Amino acid sequence: MEIKSIKELDFLDICRICDGGSDIDQEALDQEMNGIVNEIMADYKHGRDIDNMNVFEQPDQEVVIEIINELLMICFPGYYREKEYRTRSVQAKLSVLIEDVMYDLRKQIEVALLYDPEYSDSKKIVRKRFAQKICMDFFRQIPKVREHLNTDIQATFDGDPAAENKDEIILAYPGLLATAIYRLAHELFLLKVPLLPRMMSEYAHKETGVDIHPGATIGKYFFIDHATGIVVGSTSIIGEHVKIYQGVTIGALSTKAGHAAHGVRRHPTIEDNVTLYSGASVLGGNTVIGEGSVIGGNAFVTRSVAPHSTVTVKTHEMILDADGKHPLEEKDLEQDATWFYVI
Repeated sequence: MEIKSIKELDFLDICRICDGGSDIDQEALDQEMNGIVNEIMADYKHGRDIDNMNVFEQPDQEVVIEIINELLMICFPGYYREKEYRTRSVQAKLSVLIEDVMYDLRKQIEVALLYDPEYSDSKKIVRKRFAQKICMDFFRQIPKVREHLNTDIQATFDGDPAAENKDEIILAYPGLLATAIYRLAHELFLLKVPLLPRMMSEYAHKETGVDIHPGATIGKYFFIDHATGIVVGSTSIIGEHVKIYQGVTIGALSTKAGHAAHGVRRHPTIEDNVTLYSGASVLGGNTVIGEGSVIGGNAFVTRSVAPHSTVTVKTHEMILDADGKHPLEEKDLEQDATWFYVI
């Protein structure tokens, strides 16, 4: 028998090896494989949500990711490169790029409109025309998005002493990346585009660990530091000059109602100049964090806080000295006003 490398072994070779080198009953094997295939094919015929087989009635995830990356190039033209657009003129490259993204986005919006009851039964030409209008309206908002992003860069630079320069923030900070994708997705959300905004925000979630629903409203000068495990719910309202750290949740107080609460205001309002430190949870549609307030690490806030307040969590515990015998009094601990912030 000819000796083969492991890469050259086919399915039958492996079966023979596992069977002690003897030949297998090919007819019996074929029958068993056909039976398994038929069982799986029969499982697609139950009419469940999971049985949908029309791959052309959903937006293409790979194309959506490509659109995100190209939109980032448009927002930050000096920081994202595209090999396909070989030209010395940046203006010419951007012009071609914008037209290219418009075409791709229009096609994806057209497919997404199948999920809008108003257009689900419309003729393709009707959806195409409406998708074109939405696409144009979206691109008219790009200057506004870039204006907001510029303030986010400034807020990050002002708020993070570890930042060497603004180029570092644009190229390396996941918080800014998550914010940029949110701001783009939010504009599509405001234009009532189904599916696409959420696909964009969930891509950012996967890449950065920051989960900002595209329906949230976030003002200028938004700063996310140590961007991991952050959640901002769909009906959240966040003002300007707000700073949040890792592990912060701006969420709903209760999800017992499930989808029945869809469309109900259930997330907090965070007013201007508020800081939410690591692990803080602010919950509930009636909860308002007043302007200039500070929410300390691991605080669990479910009711409104007056402006210029400080919310902290005090942990009672026994603290021993070096020999482990004599407990220290609270007055022996050296603490300043920020001792509860672990960043």
